[in-house]
Amino acid sequence: MTSPADRPRDTAGRPVPERLLAAATRLFADRGYDRTSVQEIVEAAGVTKGALYHYFGSKDELLHEIYGRVLRLRQERLDAFADADAPVERRLRDAAADVALTTIENLDDAAVFFCSMHQLGEEKRKWVRTERRRYHERFRALVEEGQRAGVFSTAVPADLVVDHHFGSVHHLSAWYRPGGRLGPRQVADHLADLLLRALRP
Repeated sequence: MTSPADRPRDTAGRPVPERLLAAATRLFADRGYDRTSVQEIVEAAGVTKGALYHYFGSKDELLHEIYGRVLRLRQERLDAFADADAPVERRLRDAAADVALTTIENLDDAAVFFCSMHQLGEEKRKWVRTERRRYHERFRALVEEGQRAGVFSTAVPADLVVDHHFGSVHHLSAWYRPGGRLGPRQVADHLADLLLRALRP
């Protein structure tokens, strides 16, 4: 297996797998997985079909890696916030804002993530669901920690609070457009503040 340093790169210095992922993500978000051909992906990435099959094996593998990339990013960032040496209210707010911010910063990934699950094979779908559940459970654990400590209200079940927040985040790829009245950080802060207000005793 080649190391990242050994992988062929484009003129901008990006390894071929990154070029393929970027092209596939853009096309899947714009046209949908079904309506995007392998030929269109390799043309957009400026590589050959042989390069795609060398690194990913199939279009399905590209889609699976998009899911993996999103889930790894989210989990790593959530773990960092959850493990921080700070009051639970601060940790939850930071995590809540971050998931909104990273969604806005990666709108194509988000659009693909929330619209293409059914395109994955059964085993890959099962893996994505398991990893997504692990992420949601870690986030919910912050809410439950604050509820046990009396910092957050227990009037609304933690599951419902978490589902409501992620429902709002999931819709960002449908309506948020760069250059609007609210910037990414402002939107993220508003959504995080709404979550915290819902949990106030």
